[in-house]
Amino acid sequence: MGPPASLDRFDLKILAHLEREGRCSNVELANAVGLSQSPCLVRTKRLQEIGVIRGYGAHIALEKLGNCVTVFSEVTISSHRPPDFRKFEEAVDRHGEIVEWHNVSGGYDYLLKIVAPSVAHFQELMERLLQDDIGIEKFTSRIVLRQSSGKRRYPLGLIAAAKSEPHLP
Repeated sequence: MGPPASLDRFDLKILAHLEREGRCSNVELANAVGLSQSPCLVRTKRLQEIGVIRGYGAHIALEKLGNCVTVFSEVTISSHRPPDFRKFEEAVDRHGEIVEWHNVSGGYDYLLKIVAPSVAHFQELMERLLQDDIGIEKFTSRIVLRQSSGKRRYPLGLIAAAKSEPHLP
């Protein structure tokens, strides 16, 4: 991970507005952040080029598509060498039901977010992962019973401001 991008208040306004209204036109974006259209477009393209904006997408209401279950699984792997981590990560990336994974500190190694059409499908997925011999020592899962209804926003201003704070040794 390289150094944080140098962003000013207009860049942060652009990011915040795009996070809320990703489908807005450049005209709408420029008006919302207080810039003229050309500088706004240049800034937006720069944010894309430097990788701050990774892409655009729809926030989909899965419950409108059919039954689904969201599960968080805490996974401990048996060996902690870099190739073992890569092997595990490559294996979980091959399963579309695993929509997020995070290598974490603490009592386990990975937190997986899994979205499946049913608990039975989730169980089959975990059995396949165990059979694939990718180093899973143990896992614990939690089925989501209820979740927030709205998309949460990132605290962009806090994160950008934190880069200028002195770091402890």
